[in-house]
Amino acid sequence: MTAVVLKSCVTCPECGHRKDETMPTNACTWFYECEHCKAVLRPKPGDCCVYCSYGTNKCPPIQQSGSCCA
Repeated sequence: MTAVVLKSCVTCPECGHRKDETMPTNACTWFYECEHCKAVLRPKPGDCCVYCSYGTNKCPPIQQSGSCCA
């Protein structure tokens, strides 16, 4: 089994600001505020969290089992 990646670089779709974040292992992140433009990001339809929508890596539950953590 592949190791779970806990780091993800989130890119704001509004202003393009990028920030490396550490993802929680036990919960989805449904809201994320861009520190640059203050836009509040929410998951795209079909995604369980902002990391799955805007991050470079999917959230840990998706990486581990492929199922949503919701």
